[in-house]
Amino acid sequence: MHIKRNLIIAEARSWIGTPYRHQASLKGVGCDCLGLVRGVWRQVVGTEPERAPPYAPDWAEAARGEPLAEAAARHLTPIACNEAGAGDVLLFRWRDNLAAKHLAIVTAPDLMVHAHDGACVTEVALAPWWRRRIAYAFRFPGVE
Repeated sequence: MHIKRNLIIAEARSWIGTPYRHQASLKGVGCDCLGLVRGVWRQVVGTEPERAPPYAPDWAEAARGEPLAEAAARHLTPIACNEAGAGDVLLFRWRDNLAAKHLAIVTAPDLMVHAHDGACVTEVALAPWWRRRIAYAFRFPGVE
């Protein structure tokens, strides 16, 4: 399977304006950051490889280890954070002592699309504030 980065970017951007809804993954209806990545996966890769378990908004504060990073590594290709480019997935850590818990899809060298609590899916600058919080980077399988 070969996936072109421009398809990932176009699909991620097609979610812009989708309201934030915890645990949801329906374009135009609602999603959270994981739901956005799941929705893009369904469109560009196919059926989701595993079902996301229920999770509370503050799951990372109680988590041991890196459950979201481990789940991502089961289905996406881990890459060095400084190698992430358009079409790749970034995983952010809010605080050093907490599990990484926020996902975004890179759309350009300085832009990303993400779903954030209290806002619709949006494309924002991958500014220094965000860059300092990148904990992991992944690539969709089969990306050219």
